[in-house]
Amino acid sequence: MKPDSIMKLARDEIKGLKPCIHGGEVWKYYPQYGSILDFSANVNPLGPPRKAIEAIEKNLWQIPFYPDPDSNTLREVISNYLGGISPGNIIVGNGSTELIYLFCEVFIRSGDEAIIPIPTFGEYENAVRKAGGIPKNVKLDENFKINPSSIIREIGPKTKMIFICNPNNPTSTLTSKDDLLEIIEYGDREEVLVFIDEDFIEFVDGDFSLVGEVRTYRNLFILRSLTKSFGLTGLRVGYGVSCEEIINLLSKGKIPWNVNCLAQAAAIVALQDTEYLEKTRRLIREEREFLLNELKKIHGLKVFPAYANFILIDIRQTGLTSTQLKEKMLKHGILIRDCSSFRGLDEYYIRVSVRTRRENERLLEALKSIIGNS
Repeated sequence: MKPDSIMKLARDEIKGLKPCIHGGEVWKYYPQYGSILDFSANVNPLGPPRKAIEAIEKNLWQIPFYPDPDSNTLREVISNYLGGISPGNIIVGNGSTELIYLFCEVFIRSGDEAIIPIPTFGEYENAVRKAGGIPKNVKLDENFKINPSSIIREIGPKTKMIFICNPNNPTSTLTSKDDLLEIIEYGDREEVLVFIDEDFIEFVDGDFSLVGEVRTYRNLFILRSLTKSFGLTGLRVGYGVSCEEIINLLSKGKIPWNVNCLAQAAAIVALQDTEYLEKTRRLIREEREFLLNELKKIHGLKVFPAYANFILIDIRQTGLTSTQLKEKMLKHGILIRDCSSFRGLDEYYIRVSVRTRRENERLLEALKSIIGNS
């Protein structure tokens, strides 16, 4: 078969997709730069809980067997972690990204529109396009905040769903419960689904989660991850919370055995390790404050308020582009996130994660050295 013939057989939605660029590209740069301190990925700087590693070691005997296809024990543990949300309201995925694509696959029909405030996580748009839908991007305000009325104004007869990341990636901004509920309530009346990505919610001080609202709003889906706060990045574990009707439909659409046995075992233990989670929250709270204060002292950096475990920075006053600064930082053994690939941002934005004090000091030293000499 000729290459042209193969292309003709493929769906147009797939042919037009462009892979999203993400942080955490340590494998790409390792051959050239060796060991790299990664500030580009928004993950727990403490790594996974020791108890989770021990759980993997204890459950190696499970490898010859198929994993529980519905992650039943893990769903029970998530239920307890969330304060009694029924396991029937929970679905587990191979990372939260799988659930983004599954959600679109189940609910998007060709020509349906999905409202996406930008800049934000790029996989929402790709998931919509892959399913045959049309992304409808709505720019955040000058402070990267969501205005509920600007979202509601865009809802039309073809609108099927709205994606909102809270706190938002890459801006680290937080939307209030009241503003989100205004959008959800309007969407409920118009039969529009609202997908709230809370992957970074554990890093936020105070109660901003809307998980409990799934009991009230049947159009609401909440996404969570064990990649970020629990450090299980390479194991790929995420979960969603919604009404039973939505969960049942997603369960019918997901692939069998989507979460492997070792990932399930590690996630079960991690969610019950309250000491580890509190240590993580304390570290991020203290180091985020330290990093925000110190970054603001560096001439040429415009540092935005941060509520998650990462910080967005405008560097245009330094005379460098984000790509140039990234290359210079790599020579110092540090990887930052060049944000020029985010729709809604230009080539003068970077994002850095919050890590340990010594690692944060290394970041600051490298930035001062480069910007002072640029």
